[in-house]
Amino acid sequence: MHPATAKWYDRRDSVFVEFCVEDSREVQVNFDKSKFGFSCVSGTDNIKHQNSVDLFGEIDPKESKHRRTDRSVLCCLRKAEAGKSWPRLTKDKTKCNWLSVDFNNWKDWEDDSDEDLSSFDKFSEMMNSMGGDDLPDLDGADDEHDSADSDDEKMPDLE
Repeated sequence: MHPATAKWYDRRDSVFVEFCVEDSREVQVNFDKSKFGFSCVSGTDNIKHQNSVDLFGEIDPKESKHRRTDRSVLCCLRKAEAGKSWPRLTKDKTKCNWLSVDFNNWKDWEDDSDEDLSSFDKFSEMMNSMGGDDLPDLDGADDEHDSADSDDEKMPDLE
């Protein structure tokens, strides 16, 4: 059996683990307070996958769920203690070669206020706080658009 490749990310009240297995069958997910197990058969070659994870923190097994799609199995692990950040998924600090952080879905929710600003709003707010009202004049780029310069002469027609 091979471990399935997985990505994970942390949220305020849950931890999400996505097992990247296409065409999975016979999916089994077992949730326990401090660990969970995953197994399935995938692909036309009937490859058997099995993963067992001792978790960093405790979860609520009754509130934890999983959903299978054609490309993956997404597990939602409901934290027993909501609001506590998990710096890693596993209890041990050892690196699992099958597990990586899902940076596309990662969010640093610890520093967020109750107002959930979008990334663009945060970026705009940061840019506004840097000043910018007194930017230097860039060679009068906005000013004299109508004035004639020596290089504004009419070009001869192409033959």
